[in-house]
Amino acid sequence: MSQLRFNELRGEEVVYAVDRQERTFLPARDHCPLCPTLPGGPTTEIPLPAFEIVVFDNRFPAFEAPAGAAEVVVYTDQHDASFAALGSQRARDLMSVWLHRYRELSRRDDVEYVYIFENRGVEVGVTLHHPHGQIYGYPFLPPVAKLELAADARLGGCAPCAGIERELADGERVLIDDGQVLAYVPFAARWPYEVHVALRAHRASLLDCRPEELGSLGDALQRVVRGYDALFARPFPYVMAVHQAPTTEAQPPGAGHLHIEFYPPLRTADKLKFLAGSEQGAGTFISDVLPEEAAAGLREGLARAA
Repeated sequence: MSQLRFNELRGEEVVYAVDRQERTFLPARDHCPLCPTLPGGPTTEIPLPAFEIVVFDNRFPAFEAPAGAAEVVVYTDQHDASFAALGSQRARDLMSVWLHRYRELSRRDDVEYVYIFENRGVEVGVTLHHPHGQIYGYPFLPPVAKLELAADARLGGCAPCAGIERELADGERVLIDDGQVLAYVPFAARWPYEVHVALRAHRASLLDCRPEELGSLGDALQRVVRGYDALFARPFPYVMAVHQAPTTEAQPPGAGHLHIEFYPPLRTADKLKFLAGSEQGAGTFISDVLPEEAAAGLREGLARAA
């Protein structure tokens, strides 16, 4: 069971999940716990010889009932695949899985925020190469979600909606605009090639999206990742983070706006952006790449990947 302690100086919870020290770390391909269980082969976490998308409880959870949840979402039974390489329908199916898990977890009294994410690449600390994501059901409202609600209050309305209007008016940082989904490098990006993907219409969470919007969302996310991979002609590491409304009823009506943020650590093909003194000690990002330059490079990557 995880232990929570409150850091008074930063005003935030710190989670201690000491059993995670024993989790599987970059196993050989033939001992991947996320591959199918094949006749005569090792038993994996998934007792099926083939599958499409699988969700199960994390064996090394940061949170578990009655104080939250931690789930693993395996995108495919193909070990060497990637999110970008999934078929278009599989990516759309994954959006439906995200919706289902958000709905189910949001009904639990011990979950205040559902956080869906993917870590890709050893550069961001991935411990299993098989393409997968994770879902945390936080038993408290995490700091970033609080900051987003505070931004809404500060602006007197939806902060992501205001950001979308700004990007559409400027246009210099826009990467994708299909009428339903907008992908862009934000005006004040912290990571050199940070990208946000958002529904143009205000949708507080996955629950509020129409099927065609979820389809467009899946397509746009894949296009972004393919553009990343084409930018430096290499698999691009990133954290993909789904931001949406908290699950507690105490929030203001319409609070939250579904959007996905990508945090890629590369600043060049072979140089990483580290979180060093200013970022960790003072909480202020210092970036080597202007958002407008990043957007121009990514548009070229998107064109090459098309």
